[in-house]
Amino acid sequence: MSSTQGNGEHWKSLESVGISRTELAMAEALQMEYDALSRLRHHREASEAKRSAEPSLIGWDEAALDFYSKPAARRTDLKLLRGLSGSDPTLNYNSTSSPEELPNHSTSQDPQPGPDPWPKGSLSGDYLYILDGSDGGPSLSPEPGDVDGSCKKLSPPPLPPRVSIWDAPPLPPRKGSPSPSKICQPNDINTFSLEQPPGKLLGHQVLEGEELPHGGGQGHLLGSVDYDGINDAITRLNLKSTYDAEILWDATRGWKEGRGPLDFSKDTSGKPVARSKTMPPQVPPRTYASRYANRKNATPGKNRRISAAPVGTRTHTVANGHELFEVSEERDEEVAAFCHMLDVLRTGSEIQDYSLTGYVWSTVTPSPEHLGDEVNLKVTVLCDSLREPLTFTCNCSSTVDLLIYQTLCYTHDELRDVDVGDFVLKPCGLEEFLQNKHALGSHEYIQYCRKFDINIRLQLMERKAIRSDLARTVNDDQSPSTLNYLIHLQERPVKQTISRQALSLLFDTYHNEVDAFLLADGDFPLKADRVVQSVKAICNALAAVETPEITSALNQLPPCPSRMQPKIQKCERNVRKELEKVVEALTAAILDLVELYCNTFNADFQTAVPGSRKHDLVQEACHFSGALAFTVYATHRIPITWATSYEDFYLSCSLSHGDKELCRPLQTRRAHFSKYLFHLIIWDQQICFPVQVNRLPRETLLCATLYALPIPPPGSSSEANKQRRVPEALGWVTTPLFNFRVLTCGRKLLGLWPATQENPSARWSAPNFHQPDSVILQIDFPTSAFDIKFTSPPGDKFSPRYEFGSLQEEDQRKLKDITQKESLYWLTDADKKRLWEKRYFCHSEVSSLPLVLASAPSWEWACLPDIYALLKQWTHMNHQDALGLLHATFPDQEVRRMAVQWIGSLSDAELLDYLPQLVQALKYECYLDSPLVRFLLKRAISDLRVTHYFFWLLKDSLKDSQFSIRYQYLLAALLCCCGKGLREEFNRQCWLVNTLAKLAQQVREAPPSARQGILRTGLEEVKQFFALNGSCRLPLSPSLLVKGIVPRVSGCSMWSFLEWGTLRGGEGLTALCGDDLRQDMLTLQMIRIMSKIWVQEGLDMRMVIFRCFSTGRGRGMVEMIPNAETLRKIQVEHGVTGSFKDRPLADWLQKHNPGEHEYEKAVENFIYSCAGCCVATYVLGICDRHNDNIMLKTTGHMFHIDFGRFLGHAQMFGNIKRDRAPFVFTSDMAYVINGGDKPSSRFHDFVDLCCQAYNLIRKHTHLFLNLLGLMLSCGIPELSDLEDLKYVYDALRPQDTEANATTYFTRLIESSLGSVATKLNFFIHNLAQMKFTGSDDRLTLSFAPRTHTLKSSGRISDVFLCRHEKIFHPNKGYIYVVKVMRENAIEATYIQRTFEEFQELHNKLRLLFPSSFLAGEMSTKPHIHSPSSILSPACLFPSRFVIGRSRGEAVAERRREELNGYIWHLIHAAPEVAECDLVYTFFHPLPRDEKAAGTSPAPKSSDGTWARPVGKVGGEVKLSISYKNNKLFIMVMHIRGLQLLQDGNDPDPYVKIYLLPDPQKTTKRKTKVARKTCNPTYNEMLVYDGIPKGDVQQRELQLSVLSEQGFWENVLLGEVHIRLRELDLAQEKTGWFALGSRSHGTL
Repeated sequence: MSSTQGNGEHWKSLESVGISRTELAMAEALQMEYDALSRLRHHREASEAKRSAEPSLIGWDEAALDFYSKPAARRTDLKLLRGLSGSDPTLNYNSTSSPEELPNHSTSQDPQPGPDPWPKGSLSGDYLYILDGSDGGPSLSPEPGDVDGSCKKLSPPPLPPRVSIWDAPPLPPRKGSPSPSKICQPNDINTFSLEQPPGKLLGHQVLEGEELPHGGGQGHLLGSVDYDGINDAITRLNLKSTYDAEILWDATRGWKEGRGPLDFSKDTSGKPVARSKTMPPQVPPRTYASRYANRKNATPGKNRRISAAPVGTRTHTVANGHELFEVSEERDEEVAAFCHMLDVLRTGSEIQDYSLTGYVWSTVTPSPEHLGDEVNLKVTVLCDSLREPLTFTCNCSSTVDLLIYQTLCYTHDELRDVDVGDFVLKPCGLEEFLQNKHALGSHEYIQYCRKFDINIRLQLMERKAIRSDLARTVNDDQSPSTLNYLIHLQERPVKQTISRQALSLLFDTYHNEVDAFLLADGDFPLKADRVVQSVKAICNALAAVETPEITSALNQLPPCPSRMQPKIQKCERNVRKELEKVVEALTAAILDLVELYCNTFNADFQTAVPGSRKHDLVQEACHFSGALAFTVYATHRIPITWATSYEDFYLSCSLSHGDKELCRPLQTRRAHFSKYLFHLIIWDQQICFPVQVNRLPRETLLCATLYALPIPPPGSSSEANKQRRVPEALGWVTTPLFNFRVLTCGRKLLGLWPATQENPSARWSAPNFHQPDSVILQIDFPTSAFDIKFTSPPGDKFSPRYEFGSLQEEDQRKLKDITQKESLYWLTDADKKRLWEKRYFCHSEVSSLPLVLASAPSWEWACLPDIYALLKQWTHMNHQDALGLLHATFPDQEVRRMAVQWIGSLSDAELLDYLPQLVQALKYECYLDSPLVRFLLKRAISDLRVTHYFFWLLKDSLKDSQFSIRYQYLLAALLCCCGKGLREEFNRQCWLVNTLAKLAQQVREAPPSARQGILRTGLEEVKQFFALNGSCRLPLSPSLLVKGIVPRVSGCSMWSFLEWGTLRGGEGLTALCGDDLRQDMLTLQMIRIMSKIWVQEGLDMRMVIFRCFSTGRGRGMVEMIPNAETLRKIQVEHGVTGSFKDRPLADWLQKHNPGEHEYEKAVENFIYSCAGCCVATYVLGICDRHNDNIMLKTTGHMFHIDFGRFLGHAQMFGNIKRDRAPFVFTSDMAYVINGGDKPSSRFHDFVDLCCQAYNLIRKHTHLFLNLLGLMLSCGIPELSDLEDLKYVYDALRPQDTEANATTYFTRLIESSLGSVATKLNFFIHNLAQMKFTGSDDRLTLSFAPRTHTLKSSGRISDVFLCRHEKIFHPNKGYIYVVKVMRENAIEATYIQRTFEEFQELHNKLRLLFPSSFLAGEMSTKPHIHSPSSILSPACLFPSRFVIGRSRGEAVAERRREELNGYIWHLIHAAPEVAECDLVYTFFHPLPRDEKAAGTSPAPKSSDGTWARPVGKVGGEVKLSISYKNNKLFIMVMHIRGLQLLQDGNDPDPYVKIYLLPDPQKTTKRKTKVARKTCNPTYNEMLVYDGIPKGDVQQRELQLSVLSEQGFWENVLLGEVHIRLRELDLAQEKTGWFALGSRSHGTL
């Protein structure tokens, strides 16, 4: 107290709080001695430094500092991060320096922003760091017995400051201080050490029993001396202990401005920070003194905070509340080890150029389809140095750096000094870069452009000109790993822990009531009642937990109104001492409860009373043969409603490992409500499992479920009703038996999850402290003098390995049947037994490892060596199969480590495909640090795209309350690793998402008439965001950088959302509000993986896959696909019954693709994409498929949207399913494929594509089952149990052969095509959506791509219908050639229109001019018209209904004359009609008119696709012939080009085959009959069983195609004979065979 010497002012202030003058004099004398010793030491250090550089006073073991041996740059960045959150340097009140280095604090100065750097002088005396050479970790416990440098002599610490450390600026280094490389980082909470300090050194201390240097005397540990600094620190802590949103926002801004975390650089003295309404008022600072002599079992080196009572005031030792608690500066070992792992992970990455860490690289997915040498690309490259862009024709397999080199040849005259690696190519419109060393065609951007015929435009950029705001820095990688601060910045649920100052206030009240109780001379019941109420207030704040010790102590108090005891105690003078003992016991019980509460709820403070002693003795669990036992005491915080609804409460306890129960569940006795301080259900019963601890796997879970019997309603209390009552589950909780290191011991509080939530016993869910009113279960595990540690055994050195073929054929067949199940979920007990017995024969079936391990009978310690040996010798699995080892079924650490090792071969693109499942698999990890966590963090550090999606997936997973705590730590770890720049970018993204979500919600909830106004108002905040930030990346993709939004409100009331933006290719984005997009994300992910599988197999199904991402429950973003329309809008162009017509889709595609080549390309895209959609929607069971959920691009690509129903969960109309067909495939789709209403050979191609795609997906059944199985716990309602997974299993039919699967899917196509329910569903949806369709949508011509007007086209002077011509494409019929004359035009134009197009014009004119219905007769004078006859030509339009053939020439001629009269009256009608846009659009030339101007369309030569072949062609049949296991398989696939019957009708063909010679006709086989088609599809398998191969080769296959004629004789359409000896029956042969009369077919 040198700053106040001589004035005596500090005496009065300290006496006012009850500290005697004797104590103050002693403290002052000690302080003076301390100051003198410090000055002497500093003087001698300075003089010695001048003479020579001697070793530091504290020697450090260099071998123990491997982790901290960092360069000097690293040392200067180390921060002293200790305090309330474990990461806040401003909360450290232990950093000191000598007084001569401090400025004059009589005039306060503003503190420096940011945390103080690590002192460069000798270490402060309050940190006595000694490194134990055995483990290299820092220890705080000096051991006098150590010699030879293991324990160095410590000099007194520097003189502590006499002012608040909060205002102290950073300290300069002192002379003679050890070099930075010699300074050890303090034992920070985030640094893992195997040895933990026995206590905390919070004050500046003087040592006794240690010789002082240079002849100094000896002292002893006397206590804390820096009262002012500590008190000021505590006051600051009180101000900062609440995580108010305003404080966190200030902290975030300070973080971005370079200040330290939670840097309170503003003046906060005298004015507490704004707190939430639920927080208690602030607690004034208190003083400190040392009272170790009054403490039993006081531990040296542990700072105690106990208030000193005034002499004579009271004789008991009850401390004030504020002195009972201190800031929690260390975490448990698991979190400490996790932080240490992060340090090693971040510093271990060898990065040569940090600027590259800020690049978003374009995703690369190489495949044969995109790397073919025959595929060329037209690429346009833009350069800043060139005025005009460069155009190159490149090969797909050419590398990017080759294209860069070619571009540099145009931009540089001399390339000798130019490095291609200094340049990159950036896709225009995207914030990403192509990878120089990869082929052009392997980039997803290039593949996207090729799929949709988009011009490839790239920009050449120099690397030094690229913005590097997302790149990490050296400081980012070398800063200490801190988590608590980053956790507090997250969007967390309501904090359930009480603040330290609030609890201190309650303890002050308790202290006052105890004082009054002990000093009272009478009225004991009232005083005791006040004590009880104060205890109740403390317990209520501590989660309403009442421990048995508190109950026992309260029972010893005198009787009071609120608590009556059975035995009334008399209050006598000799009882006062007993009451003091009761109070001491009560106080100790309360402190124990506080410690229990802090450990349970992860509070930011802890008791200053010494906790449980760390055990130095360790016993291996494999040697501990005791039975597992614990005591179930009670459940706390019981809802009061349970008292009137339930009775006979009991707890069921079970042990499980993975999905296996280890023994039968045990139950407690049945108990009722008890009322002490609160309502309790007390059992106080020991549960002893008949299982020894050494037989328990390390990952054993204890699951406790609370049951009760419902109380019967009044009037039904008979015994029979009571016996019929079924126990009802009320809550459950799981907890691991082994924590991070050892077997669980001591008292535990476990929050119960409501029974309404899922109860998967195999999941590592945390206790329910997420809900503020959760029921709490108290379990007391036994404690012992040693820790019981589980150590995994090594695997056996030898594991047998046998050939699968050495098994008997029966065993081989049974094992194959088991492995074909593809998933462990459907293994029977018999299957598991057989698999485990034959496990050494299964090495050849690599993918069967999950099935084998799931069949293991036990995972106890003794069985692990055999399992680990099998695992070690197993053949390397591919990553798709290894995903199956990450399920909850396999919690074993070694199994999961091996799975991660196999998954490590994933490329970044593949990792992004499986990332959602890997994030979900984190739930099944036993501990915070695991190989999977390390793998994901390591990959996230190395690729920014992975970091981006990993962040948003973790952020979305925070909503899972059962695992929110784990995901909070993982998200904090990711933010710690990604660097400051990316953290700020994520902050901007979250800000933008929240702003848009808020705006979308307001628009959604507003009435349609008010949406535009609300939108305009809300956009101001969005504009302000972009004004402040400039730009922001979107959660959909890190390559999407937006600088503003263009809003549009949807008109559909069912889907209220906000759309904005224009990105690459014209895409927009949609901000959905109120819809859970996780199911859409999952469905699109599965479709994307299917598409990649097809492409890898050389089959590009041309799928349209749009981006979709959930940014929280009920909100997200969806990418909009340009140039696409829903089927409903396309169909209603032909009227509300358009869904029943066949031509709408074909006409729409023809309108947007007028050229023949364009239309052929669009139809090809349609065939492939439609086949892919059929397979994908069937496998995934996508339902609710109405025509507003299916879209079609102008390029012919079909795709589905809105996946709110899948896995067979169909929409219902009462008891009727809306989705009755296997998938959506209607006649209008078949019309596009066939080129008309008759089947063609293109339909064969479509069926073959479907079956081929289906069989390719079936080969990867295990992959889809693994991916969907890992998502069972994600919370999607329609993917929650094995029945949902079973749907996909049944749809893929893994047990079927390819031929059987082909036949099966062909029948599905036929069933879907013939379903009337699909069209009826479309029609009903059209009716339901009519009120949302504006009139303008119905007044455009479906065949005209755009609208034309009088002003744009010129006035029409005359129109004349010249002639009609016969056409064959797209349908056989007649078309009319119309001559159109315009004013000021030299030549007439000729257009072609069909009768249906004239009719569409007429119908829409009637809608536009309804007064035409009043017209009776046509006026004889066209220039004279009345309002009632404005469109009188209506009565002259020819009728569409005719008797006979409507497409005959006679009908066409008659209609021509009638149409001529109609168009003459139309042109000469009133100007409102004759000059309207509909008329001028109709008579404007279309692209098809310009192409065929003045010529007559000739019939096209047919190839069997669009029309019937001319001439007599026998046709062809497609067969697949194979022979296996004495069976001849003949697959009849398709027939094309059959002849018409003699009457001109289509035949009803079927196929009949014989194996000749066959005089008895016993080999007859035939297919089903196809109706009315010349191009039938069968895909039927005809089998001949039991025919030896030698006999087959002597046979001849006779195949006949006949037409069924009912009662008449069947007509032979064609025949073929196939000599089987000419075929290689060892291989399957597939081909077309020509049909004729007695012809012999050849392949």
